[in-house]
Amino acid sequence: MPIRSRRSRIPWTKSLPTALIALLAVLLPTPALAAPAPNGAKPPGESRPVYSYDRAVRESVWVDTRVDGDRDGRADRVAVDIIRPREAAEQGRKVPVIMDASPYYSCCGRGNESQKKTYDAQGRPVQFPLYYDNYFVPRGYAVVLVDLTGTNRSDGCVDIGGRSDVQSAKAVVDWLNGRARGYSSRTGTTAVAADWTTGAVGMIGKSYDGTIANAVAATGVKGLRTIVPIGAISSWYDYYFAKGAALYDGGPDGLANGIESPEARGRCQAVQRELVEGAPRNGDWTRLWSERDYVKDAGKVRASVFAVHGMQDLNVRTKHFGQWWDALAAHGVERKVWLSSAGHVDPFDFRRDTWVSTLHRWFDHYLLGYDNGVEREPMADVERAPDQWSTDRVWPPTGTRTAALRPGVGEVPGVGTLGTEPAPRGATAEFTDDPALGEADWATRIDEPTGSKAGFVTGPLSEDLRLAGSSAVRLTVTPSTTSAHLSAVLVDLGPATIRNYAGDGEGILTLADSDCLGSGTAGDTGCFKRTAADRADVDHTVFSRGWADLGHAGGLAHGVPLTPGKPYTITLDLAATDHIVPAGHRLALIVAGTDAGLIVPASTTPRVTVDLHGTSAQLPLVGGTAAFLRATRGAAVSGGVTPVAPPRGLRLPELTHRP
Repeated sequence: MPIRSRRSRIPWTKSLPTALIALLAVLLPTPALAAPAPNGAKPPGESRPVYSYDRAVRESVWVDTRVDGDRDGRADRVAVDIIRPREAAEQGRKVPVIMDASPYYSCCGRGNESQKKTYDAQGRPVQFPLYYDNYFVPRGYAVVLVDLTGTNRSDGCVDIGGRSDVQSAKAVVDWLNGRARGYSSRTGTTAVAADWTTGAVGMIGKSYDGTIANAVAATGVKGLRTIVPIGAISSWYDYYFAKGAALYDGGPDGLANGIESPEARGRCQAVQRELVEGAPRNGDWTRLWSERDYVKDAGKVRASVFAVHGMQDLNVRTKHFGQWWDALAAHGVERKVWLSSAGHVDPFDFRRDTWVSTLHRWFDHYLLGYDNGVEREPMADVERAPDQWSTDRVWPPTGTRTAALRPGVGEVPGVGTLGTEPAPRGATAEFTDDPALGEADWATRIDEPTGSKAGFVTGPLSEDLRLAGSSAVRLTVTPSTTSAHLSAVLVDLGPATIRNYAGDGEGILTLADSDCLGSGTAGDTGCFKRTAADRADVDHTVFSRGWADLGHAGGLAHGVPLTPGKPYTITLDLAATDHIVPAGHRLALIVAGTDAGLIVPASTTPRVTVDLHGTSAQLPLVGGTAAFLRATRGAAVSGGVTPVAPPRGLRLPELTHRP
């Protein structure tokens, strides 16, 4: 993938005369360089906490979305809770905005402690969930938390990433830039202008919130300077399906029902029906999914992107990050990434100090225009083991090339090889789908002939082998029944200490004590429980996965019943990752049916014959095919070796949604 050079889009201005800088220093309560620079001044290196938090302006505004999602004859208004430095307003100084648009502020809460918005008796905001307000308001930022339509104090209906969701957040960016109307109440006519802001907006958020950041950026809205999507969706179809195979036993209507406010639930039944009808559980691609596919609009993105994703996130899988990253790269969007070895976890909870410092410099650069060099730092931070990180100047790293690996017949029946040469024509492997078994079961018995999977393994590697990016497995298979779901997983066979991504904390432990970040009040302390890595010792690591419904081999538009005994060819897209298989370990490709706990079984349990000659894996290897050949040169091909022990302390999560 070509990586274009990254250049700052901030227009630099010439410095004011020294005398004017000195005058400003006298007028301000603290040195001028500690606060956001005035218009025309040379930006300092870092914003500093010179504004009071307890005196901050706390207010609510209702912004007109220009959409009537609940069809009551008037445009919906979304509730916007704002906290901003009072001293800046008193001095006539405008401030940029950090914005988190979410459906979870009243139903479920945000962050590791599930914080919710709170209000005083007059309805004024008291607690702003998370740390953005505590840390950034004293440093000269406004923090804006938006209730998406149909949630908390907003009008309209939840439509799960559709027009209403996206427009409810985009309208706020427009209002902050003088292009939309805001009001002092939900139904009143008193207009409120955002005359206190520069109009520079950075959107941030985890999961659904980060998804909305992606979606708003894909509209190309002016004023949105940067987004920080954390564990975010890039296409809602890929959240619910993997090439036709259902990933959950419910659809977007169930999620909408869980997050809508009680009053919205009563008025939004028509939208609920549309979510049901537009998202059939057969896995077909519909118009509803096209509207909720942000990848196709990556070319409209004006904002820089700082993406964060857990490589073991089994809720919002890294396919979302991978396809979004590749599309942004193709359009030359400035971008940065952190890839952790945790699951669906915020970086505040797995790398707190470094995260807050990096985010601070990121916002200072893109929202305040500070020349702090953050955009020239390495593009990628990757967690190699719990709390052990490496960096790359670009990602995927220079020298990453696709290598075609092919399964072969091994010396032991049912235990195949993995190399670069195609198997002879007519060579096959077989498995019978067992919906009770999954990837942990398959990997544990990789060296045994078992009827539920077909495994293909290298010998022990003579040197490290790094995969960085998205993989694909092309299968030619023949089913014995009219339906079949397929899985393909990549496994590192060897001992390691990893984050316990399948544990309750998905790789973190929440400790009893807290530390405080920035400033606080009695109603919003700014104190948060500390965390530590939850470690697990394992004997193998599944590091990339992909699934598909064989009935959608001809395309996503319409799945069809299979003809038993007929061969089909289909490509499974494996989630993006960055993983090093160490020397002495083995690399395995496993092909099987239902991945228990991660996809919903097909309507039948077929026996599947794999045509090995017509099957291959396209893997993004640093060094390409040559690196694979060096790592496997002289290695004995697996077969008849001692089976690895079951992974200790790991279980896969259930098919459930998590905010």
